[in-house]
Amino acid sequence: MPQIRPITDLRNTSEISELCHNKPEPIFITKNGYGDMVIMSMETYERNMALSEIYEKLAVAEKQIQNDELLDGEEVFAKLRAKYGL
Repeated sequence: MPQIRPITDLRNTSEISELCHNKPEPIFITKNGYGDMVIMSMETYERNMALSEIYEKLAVAEKQIQNDELLDGEEVFAKLRAKYGL
């Protein structure tokens, strides 16, 4: 369940920092009852960015499959061997 906190809770930085590090999810900050910003630990941010990058690469791969832009595995490995002398 997501943590939702009012912006006034940001005054207690150590508590917010501890919350960010104890939960592997973002904390939603509200201002006047409306969503204003999201904060998270560096670890959570890096994990989310890595997942986002993976999803983007999967989307590209799926599009290539749909467009029949497939490469032959043997050809790819032969080119790599020739390029890197393996």
